[in-house]
Amino acid sequence: MDESIENQEQNAFAPDENTNDTVANTNSDLYFTNRLDLSGLQNSVQQIKNEVGKVIVGQKDMVDMLIAALLAKGHALIEGVPGVAKTVTAKLLAKSLQVGFSRIQFTPDLMPSDILGTSVFNLKQSEFEFKKGPIFSNMILIDEINRAPAKTQAALFEVMEEQQITIDGYQYKLDAPFMVLATQNPIEQEGTYRLPEAQLDRFLFKIDVDYPNLEEEIEILVREHDLKEQIKTDTINSFLTAYDVAQYQSLVSQVLVEQHLLQYIAELIVTTRNNPFLYLGASPRASIAILKSSKAFAAMSGRDFVTPEDIKRAAIPVLHHRVIVTPEREMEGVTSKQIIKQIIETVEIPR
Repeated sequence: MDESIENQEQNAFAPDENTNDTVANTNSDLYFTNRLDLSGLQNSVQQIKNEVGKVIVGQKDMVDMLIAALLAKGHALIEGVPGVAKTVTAKLLAKSLQVGFSRIQFTPDLMPSDILGTSVFNLKQSEFEFKKGPIFSNMILIDEINRAPAKTQAALFEVMEEQQITIDGYQYKLDAPFMVLATQNPIEQEGTYRLPEAQLDRFLFKIDVDYPNLEEEIEILVREHDLKEQIKTDTINSFLTAYDVAQYQSLVSQVLVEQHLLQYIAELIVTTRNNPFLYLGASPRASIAILKSSKAFAAMSGRDFVTPEDIKRAAIPVLHHRVIVTPEREMEGVTSKQIIKQIIETVEIPR
């Protein structure tokens, strides 16, 4: 008798197969109707990671951020001490794409015309002819961007924001995709120039690159010691065309963001403007940057909808170079990252 009652209780709480199917179908209709097909995007992202992983050990966060910036049509500033593979990783990302690539080494004597191009008099045609500079490409790697003076850095303002260049009254459109990857060393200050706030605001992400951990350091040494494991950047396969990148960027822009999540982004941004520890808060460009990058993170995870976790993941790399800590707090050693983390913890997550 007791066994019969026990079986009845178990059956009462046991899930019914038909019921489960109904619920699954209902959930499928609710969440997966007309979903974007993100399988191709996910496969391509994994391919890029595999190609970069042939040469780079670790640095997974940096690679994820660079791919997300590409999908969100943004630019990335990579900051780290020398020797942590900032430049190599950026080159590998460009190498995995079948698009144009230019590398510009910024130096104190670099002029804006060295980047954008200049008009040269053509004796045969008796007229000036515009010679395009290295900025006329798809993926632009700017090495040590803070070594060039302000006038040279200012040459990037228009092209990074509007994907065009105006010279001698003429506008020159750049081909898509267009992405600037810039590196800088936060430690060395000799012969460097601080990037103006307007320049920093053009970068979707500021990516801080840390040292590898012990296991990764050992793997780097093993690869370097074993000649069979040494792989040159020339062996990296290029498999994504400009058309493929444009298609994936279009998919990312269609990722769903619900109204309460838009409000969540806005509340994060407004809180930076009211925070007593910050001298300068984030602008509306920052809120748009969080929106775009959270869509990219969602798509990379195989979802066609944004979650609060995507927004929180995007907040720090989007915001910490756009806000300025008050001098008093900066003297105490408080960083913008710490303040942004505190803001994320205090702003209520929508349910």
